[in-house]
Amino acid sequence: MPYHEIVLPGTEPETEWVRGRALQKVSPQRTHSWLQGAMTIELTRWAAGHGRVGPEWRFRVAPPGEVRRPLVPDVAYVSNERLRSVTDEELEVPPFAPEVAVEILSPDDRRIDVDDKLHTYLRAGSLLVIVIDPMRRKVELHDTLGTAVIDESGAIAHGALPGFRYAVRDLFNVLRP
Repeated sequence: MPYHEIVLPGTEPETEWVRGRALQKVSPQRTHSWLQGAMTIELTRWAAGHGRVGPEWRFRVAPPGEVRRPLVPDVAYVSNERLRSVTDEELEVPPFAPEVAVEILSPDDRRIDVDDKLHTYLRAGSLLVIVIDPMRRKVELHDTLGTAVIDESGAIAHGALPGFRYAVRDLFNVLRP
């Protein structure tokens, strides 16, 4: 069965397909960059032996019955099982949604665009989308059952990341020089 796919040219920074239009990501500033680095490090430590973590990894995401489109989470996790399901060439830009996607809100982000991306990931098979909000110093955990909002007294933990626990306070403490 043929499918339709939106293909965008490679750009720096990356361009994604959000709410029916090409949307170029903004080059991250310090806050975004440091939070992205911290999440990449913590998830990579956790994933050792059972998956891979990558920042700014482009995926070709296709919710059932929808057009395949490029999305680039700030950080992504994919299990070894999923990695082995495609060729090395396909892994460059996987034809599926990551099991876990992390999006870090930037001052220029429109919430409607972020919500569209997180719902697209979930419809396409992601188990968890983590949204980090540096302005409010909160983390949102989105899955198909709903949303949990965690403040600095809590921790990032979810069944999609068995055994992973990262205190929200520790995450935001990376912003201190």
